[in-house]
Amino acid sequence: MRNDYLFTSESVSEGHPDKVSDQISDAIVDLFLSKDPEARIACETLTTTQLVVLAGEIRCKGVYENGAWVPGAQEEIEATVRNTVKRIGYEQDGFHWEKLEFINRLHGQSAHIAQGVDAGENKDEGAGDQGIMFGYATDETPGLMPATLYYSHKILERMAADRHSGAAPFLEPDAKSQVTLRYEGSLPVAATAVVVSTQHKKGYDENDPAKQAELEAYVKGVIADVIPPVLLRETEYFINPTGTFEIGGPDGDAGLTGRKIIVDTYGGASPHGGGAFSGKDPTKVDRSAAYITRYLAKNVVAAGLATRCTIQIAYAIGVSKPLSLYVDTHDTGTVGDDKIEQAILGIAKLGGLTPRSIRTHLGLNKPIYQPTAAYGHFGRAAEGDFFPWERLDLVDDLKAALG
Repeated sequence: MRNDYLFTSESVSEGHPDKVSDQISDAIVDLFLSKDPEARIACETLTTTQLVVLAGEIRCKGVYENGAWVPGAQEEIEATVRNTVKRIGYEQDGFHWEKLEFINRLHGQSAHIAQGVDAGENKDEGAGDQGIMFGYATDETPGLMPATLYYSHKILERMAADRHSGAAPFLEPDAKSQVTLRYEGSLPVAATAVVVSTQHKKGYDENDPAKQAELEAYVKGVIADVIPPVLLRETEYFINPTGTFEIGGPDGDAGLTGRKIIVDTYGGASPHGGGAFSGKDPTKVDRSAAYITRYLAKNVVAAGLATRCTIQIAYAIGVSKPLSLYVDTHDTGTVGDDKIEQAILGIAKLGGLTPRSIRTHLGLNKPIYQPTAAYGHFGRAAEGDFFPWERLDLVDDLKAALG
């Protein structure tokens, strides 16, 4: 490991156009799972100026049956979309929850996909697709997440809370952040640069220096509250570096589901298998296997078996048993990586990491996904049914398995 280096991660707010799309797609997932826990959903969302389009395939009792929509279902879908946009806070000329055009192009699931995934008389439920998924954990932060991403998320979460509460009335929903930290060994020692670009009300730009200064002072105050002062001694700030950011959200740039997969995961500190999460039911291993690998990596670190851990898992469509499991503790492990692999595969309650056992163990067949679609899927507090992959209830099992 290098002894002195810079590393950077970014985040985007709930009002970023791609995140608007992610939240709509996951609101649809939650809607369908609330009707049918065994629903199959692959929902993609396009957002642009005064337009939301849904596309993809579904199978859901009480919503779409025998090749047709159940009466009232399409109206409920549209209401879910508009309420999601309203909750985010879009009431602008170019994108307004009440005035936008809505197009629904969801259709029934392919029978050829269904026959590979569904369980049969002599067959366990198979994975919803082939692919590789990664999980990661590091002891840099209390939530066992990379510090660069952790702080990037927290800056935007705080700004969104202030916007919703009215404490920062000059803010609009769209925003991005980026944090660069200097590391010595594995520890962050300084924030060398922080970038925040936030959509704002009319006038809070270079055309009114007093209002621009007010906005900059507010953002720097948020940064100072989020990042420990000891890290801010040599920081260079870039607040709305283009000068003006009035037009934002889907009116400023089109949004698509699944385009912020590094923001959703580990900020670039870990490999990524390439599959997005939002809009997918938990039979899709892009989602459920990424959650279980995070769960496993986090529990490995929490158990004191390593200070950093990356876990990869691979599947084939229609096949229940994973093709491979790989553990890498980056030379920080207290036992061999191969022994951790064997321990994981030997823990009975994990059920061999088949898609169904993952869903059962983590309780994924529930409407719990819309909160994941902004500010990251990982590093959040497990509470009730939400974020169950953040639990630390495997620590004792790992310690027992490894003696």
